[in-house]
Amino acid sequence: MRIDPFVGRTNSRREFLTLGVGLFAALTLPAAVFRRTTLARRTVPLMGTIAELQVAHHDERYAEAAIDAAIAELQRVERMMSRFMATSDVGRANLGAAREAVTVSAETAEVLRTALAWSEASNGRFDPAVGAVSELWDVVNRNAPPAADAVRPLAQRGFWRQVDVSTLRGAPAIRFASSDLHLDLGAVAKGYGIDRATQVLRDLKIEHAIITVGGDLYALGGSPEGGPWTVGIRDPHDVRAVVQTLEVRDRAVATSGDYERFFRWHGVRYHHLMDPETAAPRRTIYHSTTVLASRAMDADAASTSVFGLSRGAALSIARRHALDVDVIPLT
Repeated sequence: MRIDPFVGRTNSRREFLTLGVGLFAALTLPAAVFRRTTLARRTVPLMGTIAELQVAHHDERYAEAAIDAAIAELQRVERMMSRFMATSDVGRANLGAAREAVTVSAETAEVLRTALAWSEASNGRFDPAVGAVSELWDVVNRNAPPAADAVRPLAQRGFWRQVDVSTLRGAPAIRFASSDLHLDLGAVAKGYGIDRATQVLRDLKIEHAIITVGGDLYALGGSPEGGPWTVGIRDPHDVRAVVQTLEVRDRAVATSGDYERFFRWHGVRYHHLMDPETAAPRRTIYHSTTVLASRAMDADAASTSVFGLSRGAALSIARRHALDVDVIPLT
């Protein structure tokens, strides 16, 4: 892939690993690294959240151009899989797949099959077809729960079992067995986008980078100083603080937490992580679950699948589908 050097953006290098986005707080590199390496950083709105890309390279213009290419790949995945775009594969499926098969890209079919595999592994704790539940609760804009009569028909539906991924005239196609079913690939497509953007950076011979989209992150290579990247998990009780640090190299990290998107009503926090059994935000003593895996797509889906479980229970589910995962729940 060819990239054209980007000219004109300037960032304080001291910002490189000090700001962080989403549920992560990346830490500062030693000053000596800044004397040897150009550190480029970009923050953009993407996939309903904030994406941050950080690339270390000896040529600043090349680093900026590599970030441009990675962002373009993330945006391509968003256009393909966002439920908020009527023209995306997911948007078109939500509009028509309950009536007839809707053809989609091979990539969307692959991501959906991965999502359904996580549904199988988690016995439905993860359900990529509960978009109607997310739309009903709309925690970003609500300030009170929806009526129980509206919630009850969406509970215990096992929507993921009503999604068929097959072919139509040789092309991948999606069919729904219920008109109440809406796909929402947000808990797996962000990870897929990160995996694709990471591959773009690899193809461009970038050796040191971090890509973060909301609660999902991939650490490419290691830190320019020679060791692994050090990444902080934000404290569920104080998002300005770091509750735990991880050392990662060529590894994905995904955190699902009830403190990123929520509203409070009568002293109760109603967050965006829905329980398919109740069609309501999952009730649990755990406020955050972090998963490490080799692919961001698996870390993303797993962190939603096992959110609310103890480490032992979470591992027993997550390792049914991805043997290399680790889980860190936080109360």
